[in-house]
Amino acid sequence: MKARIPKHREFIIEIDENYEKADECWEKLQEIMDEYKKQGKSVYTKTFIEDNEDKVKALQEIYEFNYTIEER
Repeated sequence: MKARIPKHREFIIEIDENYEKADECWEKLQEIMDEYKKQGKSVYTKTFIEDNEDKVKALQEIYEFNYTIEER
């Protein structure tokens, strides 16, 4: 069976695995996704990046990580 996933953009998050707050940071990023899903939306929603980039940037100021946005 084949499944076709439409082109979409993704946050590519890079956190040093030795960073002491890495797990905490991943939990906060997961909370953003969970909250988005509670709104009935998917990470494949066309506006996912626009809807959440400010939240990711706010976390970036607290935690040490980098991110890029890639089309897949």
